[in-house]
Amino acid sequence: MKKNTIAQFQKSCRKIQKAIFANKKSKGFNITNVPLEFCLIEEELSEAFEAWRKKKDDLGEEIADVVIYLFGLASILKIDLGQEIIRKINKNKKRDYQKVKGVLLKK
Repeated sequence: MKKNTIAQFQKSCRKIQKAIFANKKSKGFNITNVPLEFCLIEEELSEAFEAWRKKKDDLGEEIADVVIYLFGLASILKIDLGQEIIRKINKNKKRDYQKVKGVLLKK
């Protein structure tokens, strides 16, 4: 990725993360209970899976819910999610994989 593209992505992610947290706070959603937030993310992911499995029209919306909850959790934990995404993409680019008995594993 180009440096300018990365910087724009991170800036956008920060704005999105801030807006999501502000909405959670203003609406009275959880902003302190980390274990609860993990459970809510799991619930949203299950809803996305069900939408995919049953070929429902709201699959995109359910996936968006998962991402929104992840941004919210990152805010609670004071993690810059955009920065972490870029860091992980770069780490994965350098990583080598091999297939072992049909399963792709890190070397």
